[in-house]
Amino acid sequence: MQHFVSTHFFVNHRLNTVWLEKIRAAGISSLEIFCARQHLDYRDPAQIGELGHFFRDSTLKLHSLHSPMYSDDCWGRTGPNAVITITEPIRHKRIAMVDEIKRALEVAETIPCRYLIQHLGVGDEEYDERKLDAAFGALEELNIFAKQRGVQILLENIPNRLSTAERLVSFLNQTHLDLGFCFDTGHANLMGGLEQEFEIMKSRIRSTHVHDNDGKKDSHLYPSLTDHGTIDWKKAMELLRSKQHQYPLMLELKDSPDINAFDGIPRVFEFLENC
Repeated sequence: MQHFVSTHFFVNHRLNTVWLEKIRAAGISSLEIFCARQHLDYRDPAQIGELGHFFRDSTLKLHSLHSPMYSDDCWGRTGPNAVITITEPIRHKRIAMVDEIKRALEVAETIPCRYLIQHLGVGDEEYDERKLDAAFGALEELNIFAKQRGVQILLENIPNRLSTAERLVSFLNQTHLDLGFCFDTGHANLMGGLEQEFEIMKSRIRSTHVHDNDGKKDSHLYPSLTDHGTIDWKKAMELLRSKQHQYPLMLELKDSPDINAFDGIPRVFEFLENC
């Protein structure tokens, strides 16, 4: 399977060409950039321009962008108005959030990519038909905007009552939106179970987020390099290999003080391929 990484593992550092060159030198052919403004400030033409020059001259390619979750540069700590969610039922607030996601999508005009990974709601959000109606309206607009830039939107399974595998499939069946899925192994482990969630989502999976956890906390652990992981990776890899030409293995890890990422990432890929 293709080995890709998300820049999530250094998301609290500003993304620059030094980091990208380290990723390329580690043997990674493509990546996902996490759109958090302390990391990738999609409003900053200078940063986007610098990265665009790098990608034009490099063998490293951009596979996907992760849609922003906050409009500030400190994980929403400036207040609740910094949260970006397409399930916002108040129209004028939702329009502002959709516009923020569009700014991130404009990165694809300089650095072409295939996908935008989008959350449906926020963590632990309860099910509400009004919120799904809001998401439908937002995604209709975003889908047109994305397609004009050669990008497909993928909905990710996240730990809330709107984004279980069953609810995501039902949402697309009802709305007829032409979207795919990003299958997140860690989130599935927190929800209905990895195997069950995969089987429901598999026909529309186009990318992945691969990481581990203890079954309680969304900790984005390195598979095999921690004592706290609970995913059965032998079974997980059997599932992922069943559709291996449909998507890559995309590691979405959290920075760990105990692990050097550029040593740990190759070890994780070796472990997964040997499962």
